[in-house]
Amino acid sequence: MIRKRIWEIVEIARPGDRASRVFDLTILSLIFLNVLATIVGTVPEIHARFGRLLDRFELISVAVFTVEYLTRLWACRADERYDTFLGGRLRFASRGLLLIDLMAILPFYLPFVGIDLRSFRVLRLLRILRIVRIGRYYTSLHMIHRVVRAKREELVLTSAVMFLLLVVSASVLYYCEHDVQPDSFSSIPATMWWAIATLTTVGYGDMYPVTMLGRLFASVIAVLGIGMFALPTGILGAAFVDEIERSKNDATTCPHCGKPIH
Repeated sequence: MIRKRIWEIVEIARPGDRASRVFDLTILSLIFLNVLATIVGTVPEIHARFGRLLDRFELISVAVFTVEYLTRLWACRADERYDTFLGGRLRFASRGLLLIDLMAILPFYLPFVGIDLRSFRVLRLLRILRIVRIGRYYTSLHMIHRVVRAKREELVLTSAVMFLLLVVSASVLYYCEHDVQPDSFSSIPATMWWAIATLTTVGYGDMYPVTMLGRLFASVIAVLGIGMFALPTGILGAAFVDEIERSKNDATTCPHCGKPIH
């Protein structure tokens, strides 16, 4: 009974479950504060003045998140899907949100196992993953996941076409501009930076064609980029409309008999 009650608390709050609601709000607040602390901690003036306070807050937060993570692992056996001592817990721990929970606290413990974060500073970026955990508590973020999952084949196809266009664009401009600008267009991989900036219509201006042929192809590539990047936007936009309509229909029909609710 204790395990089941704790499982109900650490899971998303159900209507009327005040304890679970308080727990959810506490974890959400702590996540927001952690992300804010991570962001402001990169400001030299703030870090110089409040660095020790931020480190203590990080220590307290990691302790809370660690206890929460271990509590979820312990209580998950209340769910029949994970009701085995080791196998069930491993299946539960391999879920996407649990992996994110683990990666969010992992950077703090790495130095204790001999990994020097001065050599692996990028691993500290995993702390920002705590904001992804908010998705556990908001249905709108679940909707994004459902939309992307429903249209994954179309998105993979358009991504492949965009990658092909990127390679072709970089190759064409490399052969057009390399002899004139050997430093800027030194290789096809280096020219891919120009292709990305052009296809996304960002146009930083640090690399640009000067030959007539290069400018001609660049103009065509820029126009193609507008159309190509509109494809996934249209796919996701249509999918969101379908998902919203489906949600409205589900809300106005009985989940048992499927008839409209008056």
